[in-house]
Amino acid sequence: MKRLLILAAFALCSCGNSFVFEPSSVADAPEGEVLRVEPPCWWTGMKTSLQLMIYGPGIGNAESVQLRGLDGVSIGHTTKGDSPNYIFADVTIGPKATPGDGWLVFTLADGSVFKYPYSIGEKAAGQRESFTTADMIYLIFPDRFANGDASNDSTPDTKEKACRTSIHGRHGGDIQGIIDHLDYISELGATAIWCTPLLTDDQPRGSYHGYACGDYYAIDPRMGSNALYKEMVDRCHDKGLKVIMDVVTNHCGTDHWWMKDLPFKDWIHVFPEYTGTNVAFSTNMDPNASAYDLNLQESGWFVPSMPDMNLDNPFVLKYFQQWAVWWVEYSGLDGFRVDTYPYNEKWPMSLWCKAVREEYPWINIVGECWTFSHPQLAYWQAGAPNPDGFNSNLPSIMDFPLREAIVSAISEGGDNPGWLMGTQRIYDCLSHDFLYKDLSHMMTFFANHDHGRMGDAFGHDAAKMKLALALLATVRGIPQLYNGDEMMFSRLPGQDDGDGAKRIDFPGGWEGDAVNLFSPQGRTAARGQYASAAELHDYTARLFNWRRGKSVLHNGKTMHFVTRDNTYAFFRYDYTDAVFVFINNSGSPKAVPWSHYAEIVPASVNATNVITGRPAVLSEDLTVPPFTAYIAEFSR
Repeated sequence: MKRLLILAAFALCSCGNSFVFEPSSVADAPEGEVLRVEPPCWWTGMKTSLQLMIYGPGIGNAESVQLRGLDGVSIGHTTKGDSPNYIFADVTIGPKATPGDGWLVFTLADGSVFKYPYSIGEKAAGQRESFTTADMIYLIFPDRFANGDASNDSTPDTKEKACRTSIHGRHGGDIQGIIDHLDYISELGATAIWCTPLLTDDQPRGSYHGYACGDYYAIDPRMGSNALYKEMVDRCHDKGLKVIMDVVTNHCGTDHWWMKDLPFKDWIHVFPEYTGTNVAFSTNMDPNASAYDLNLQESGWFVPSMPDMNLDNPFVLKYFQQWAVWWVEYSGLDGFRVDTYPYNEKWPMSLWCKAVREEYPWINIVGECWTFSHPQLAYWQAGAPNPDGFNSNLPSIMDFPLREAIVSAISEGGDNPGWLMGTQRIYDCLSHDFLYKDLSHMMTFFANHDHGRMGDAFGHDAAKMKLALALLATVRGIPQLYNGDEMMFSRLPGQDDGDGAKRIDFPGGWEGDAVNLFSPQGRTAARGQYASAAELHDYTARLFNWRRGKSVLHNGKTMHFVTRDNTYAFFRYDYTDAVFVFINNSGSPKAVPWSHYAEIVPASVNATNVITGRPAVLSEDLTVPPFTAYIAEFSR
């Protein structure tokens, strides 16, 4: 009788072709009946169509799903998953739709009716500028950066608890710790931050890195909350910092909530037994590659704890397209970095990039395409003239070949390097620039969270570190600096060179730390492996604060000159300005062969030494000390 009364009241609200929904006419969903609705909210004025993934016990058996209480918003087609606990609902949001709080109304096969809240907001007006060559991106590894809120180091709803003494454990760094040190980041000369993933990673071990996602719509509670992430973005914008979100479309974690009950049997790639990827990126463009090898590259799992997503399933692709758009609109972030980009199925990922940029034409997306092959890297950039006609729609790529060249070259410092060794590596690497579609969309770097610390790579030599910093600040592209490399971080005594050592804590980020490298006093007082911290920090800040206002570095051309004595000279120039860089990677003073540069500078010029700020004369009389970068700017 009660059910009949509810249905009668529901019907009385209908009048002709119009429908005025009275929420009190339908009962709320019983607890546990609807477990998830994703995306959790949406907006009017979006170009991206909305497809809800609704999860709850037996919800796929619903006779109908309607969206009530919002003018101009309705549900059209619905699709049941392979699991009876999912239903996918396509939502139409008309051009005159009214934002507000509505209700998903479910009618089950037994005649019962219940409702679940769903909100539609209004899309933010205007557009922002994403990251460009005018920026310096500061890469933060959140768990190891700073602990701003010790109360969330361990939470009852997550499996792995904090253990700072374990190199592979969670150390407690969080979003509040990032917020607390935004002034440090800005004063260093950074204009954007890229945080490795902050979303929930609920693996029982090794979850500190965040790359095994357990919930794509939730910030990990040990990092903070969705609201705090949004606050971080706002605080960054107040300080002139852009925010780049690190996203993973290729894989999730084995402890993602859907792994116990997949929506479709082919939601992830499934094999009779564990099958890892062959990491053969060349199969994507190799005309001789077998379909077998290509499939293994795309479909094999990254590691046993990271199931490989099947982006060829249109519901999976749609899920990830909406998810990216949702985070931009919800939080106001400014760009994306896509992890393990070539491991994804390339055609669906092209559609992913296209969808995100159709919604936000201004946004920049950079992909991690870890290859040292110039042609294979160039293949992944949007608009590349690929023989197979493939267009990734991915604007930016990470310049791994240049990274390898810089680190190898500086590590080979000294007199008489071997053929094509030392600084010749950098010259040779940049000579391949003709392969790239857009040099202004190359992310340049000499390390990130997957590389050994620079202090170890350079033998704790501050002079070598300065050479790397000078190159990063002056070569073409968008520079990215990994947190701590401004002070030549190295692994702690006794540590091996595993992932945990690459992600050591930032001294001063935890209460009670004996060393505080966030403060000038702490840097000056530092000893041992941090003895050069103050000198290197100030050198970095000088370079990148100067770089902020240098259009010639953001937009200028490059001309470089080959030598065989472990030096490297190049100019960044435009019609009005020039920057001259001379890298002496040898163990001897080197006279600058100024007459060799006559095609760009026909005579000696008055300039300014960028590091000292003092006047300088660029001529044949200039000599650069060993293991030194000389940088000067002048008007043309």
